[in-house]
Amino acid sequence: MAQKIYLSVFPLLFVLSCATNGTKPVVLSGHDRPYKVYGKWYSPIKHARSFREKGIASWYGREFHGKKTSSGETYNMYALTAAHRTLPMGTYVKVRNLRNKKVVVVRINDRGPFVPGRIIDLSYRAARMIGIVGPGTAAVEIEALGMLREARVTGKTKHSLMPGNYYVGEFAIQIGAFKSKENALKLREKLANTYEDAHIVVYNIGNDKFYRVRVAKCATLDQARQYKKILRANGYPDAIIVAR
Repeated sequence: MAQKIYLSVFPLLFVLSCATNGTKPVVLSGHDRPYKVYGKWYSPIKHARSFREKGIASWYGREFHGKKTSSGETYNMYALTAAHRTLPMGTYVKVRNLRNKKVVVVRINDRGPFVPGRIIDLSYRAARMIGIVGPGTAAVEIEALGMLREARVTGKTKHSLMPGNYYVGEFAIQIGAFKSKENALKLREKLANTYEDAHIVVYNIGNDKFYRVRVAKCATLDQARQYKKILRANGYPDAIIVAR
């Protein structure tokens, strides 16, 4: 962890952090739950649309290497990850060192920092890439880039960043995932009689192959939420929204 503590913070370009000393904030359905640290409640935000922030970055390394992060992942000091108090887990963030102009892109998978004046805790590798390891802290600007989106293109899995506006894009509703192709085909056939664009997405995890059954092609997250609500009411309680 960085040794030097800064008590002042640069002006925020877009303030979304919600910390209070009193009543527990309302839980935002479908997103990270509020949590309490050192007597303060923090409410993770719904999305990172247009999120920018300036302040002090620090880093954490060997002392935490191999331990669990707030997301449940194991902390790897050599991975490009970071901790933020309120950004959604999985958000990719561009971090720019305001002194030397070096830039690194990291993925949020932990909560913190909780030292006054600091806005982000970088992994050792990320901090080294933008020259923070030596001094311990640095003034930075962070910008949310979006979430990772997975797609199947010509039989191969492709990854891209879903823009920070998570309310617009292409969404589908996943009903189930099967190891049995036959079971997936049966469900798709059943769904096709009632719902539009019933399809199967094949996903490989190691040596295992899964057949994900999905319906619909929604242009906005609000449309997808309505579709999911209908499906759950019609006997598909495990229906979830996914990015196409």
